[in-house]
Amino acid sequence: MLPEGTRCEVIFNELIFPEPANEKTFKEYFPWRPTTAIEVYRMLPEGTRCEVIFNELIMAPSPSWEHQSLQINLTVLLFQFLKENPVGNLASAPFDVYFEELQAVTQPDLFVVLNQQKDIIQKNGVHGVPDLIIEIISSNRSYDTQRKKSLYEKAGVKEYFLIDPENKKTTLLTLNADGLYEQTYEETGVLKSAQLSCNIAF
Repeated sequence: MLPEGTRCEVIFNELIFPEPANEKTFKEYFPWRPTTAIEVYRMLPEGTRCEVIFNELIMAPSPSWEHQSLQINLTVLLFQFLKENPVGNLASAPFDVYFEELQAVTQPDLFVVLNQQKDIIQKNGVHGVPDLIIEIISSNRSYDTQRKKSLYEKAGVKEYFLIDPENKKTTLLTLNADGLYEQTYEETGVLKSAQLSCNIAF
């Protein structure tokens, strides 16, 4: 919830803060106001389902039953794999991943940070780029397949998995030498990761 009196509007699902007519008077009464979507995000009540992509605050619908069931199953399988092969750290939504340079905060369904860069994991979230991200495709498919793909590509996420909860079709996008995503495989019910050196059926 924004403080009462905050001057802002929402246009096409984007929160906009117009300049007040009298900036000096405004600052006298409101010494601080959010100027970015990330600052607004940090003010929201805990549990609010939303993310920030390229400085735009985006509300997210609740996941489907199929989505949740698949997320739980994958969490168990990856947790067990990393327990036996402790090469990285697993986390799942809701846990913030901050891409500050791109003015973005997301809560990937699952992600892994390898041990070599575990210092990016902080108490309030990950501040840096996970090595591997898994998104279970939501009802708004373009959000995962286009908007988040663009963000993760620009951020440099090495492996981006997209999984359809209806049929478990799994698509892997891998960064190429030019820093662009290429589809490197598509299978049903199999998670193959070069970053983790794993081949997990689910």
